Amino acid sequence: MTNTTDAARQADPLLASAANLRDFWNQATLWLAGHYLQILIAIGIGIAIVLILLGIRSFGLRLCARDAGFSHWPTTIGRAISLTHIWFMVAFAAKLVDGYAAPPRAVADTINIFFTIAAALQAAIWARELILGIVEHRAGDTDNGTLGSAIGIIRLLVTVVLFTIAGVLILDNLGVNVTGLIAGLGIGGIAIGLAAKGIFDDLFSALSIIFDKPFRRGDSVRWDSTSGTVEAIGLKTTRVRALTGEEVVISNTNLLNKELHNMARLARRRHVLTLGVTYQTPPEVCARIPTLAREIVEAHDKCKLVRCGMTNFNSSSLDFELQFDVMSEIYEEIFEARHKVCIAILKRFNAEGIDFAYPTQTSFTAAPDGRFVLPYAAETRPIHGHEQRGG
Repeated sequence: MTNTTDAARQADPLLASAANLRDFWNQATLWLAGHYLQILIAIGIGIAIVLILLGIRSFGLRLCARDAGFSHWPTTIGRAISLTHIWFMVAFAAKLVDGYAAPPRAVADTINIFFTIAAALQAAIWARELILGIVEHRAGDTDNGTLGSAIGIIRLLVTVVLFTIAGVLILDNLGVNVTGLIAGLGIGGIAIGLAAKGIFDDLFSALSIIFDKPFRRGDSVRWDSTSGTVEAIGLKTTRVRALTGEEVVISNTNLLNKELHNMARLARRRHVLTLGVTYQTPPEVCARIPTLAREIVEAHDKCKLVRCGMTNFNSSSLDFELQFDVMSEIYEEIFEARHKVCIAILKRFNAEGIDFAYPTQTSFTAAPDGRFVLPYAAETRPIHGHEQRGG
């Protein structure tokens, strides 16, 4: 009779399924009848475990409510905990208590399958929220529009990767051979990466700008031959308003491949002025010029003298180099401070009788035999800005 029943099951799949279901029902009925007390205790323990997990989830929700910006680690962890789903709690509790109730093999296998699926999916959700929390924490106060677009793309990429891994793990634990699937996913990923290399280059460059923060919107930058103010940071390009007025659109990849100067992060801006005085200036007056320069520079707000001294005997002047810092990040203030220092130097030198040099040429008169005609030094008169001496 048994052999006839087994043959009938093999011949008719529907009949086999019905028979398996009947066997499962019979085993479950016998188990319920023989272990009802253990089952009730296990159910009570499972309910307690679920309630504890619900309390932990409520604590995570309270952590999230403290800071909606997710800028702190407790909030990031709270966000992940708050996304613990009830189906995972039930599967986790059932897995913990199934050994105590001694269920039949079919029931134990069902609980194990349910827990495997729930644990893999819940782990993917937790990992996704932790990764996004780290990204948001690292990005900080970056421009909200750019950050929102970047987070959307990152969320999509992270979700696809993590849930693909979770699906592979579920299939592997259920006994499915996933070697071919993993190889196919690897080859497909390489093909997509090569096909969209330019897009991914610009995308990851944008993420580098957002997270590393070499500049922000509103910063004054100098890149290659372009100088201007950053107006927008996109996922593919950055827009800079040049000093000449036009908008310059620069690929993020090209922007990071060259040296970029961020002029907005200067706590000070150094200026170097060359002061040329005439050769007729007495040495003792030349020795006083560094002191005069210090008084002039430090009389102005946010200006600090670095150094001043004589540097060269030029063809028409005695050259002094003046270096001073303007302690400001605002270019308008820096420009105005330099203007005031220059005007103050001009006024002070005029008051001290120190003449600025300008290009001059001296002519000497000589006899036909090449000897100077004397006294050429006694008869000196300026002619149209040139000094001529003759006899």
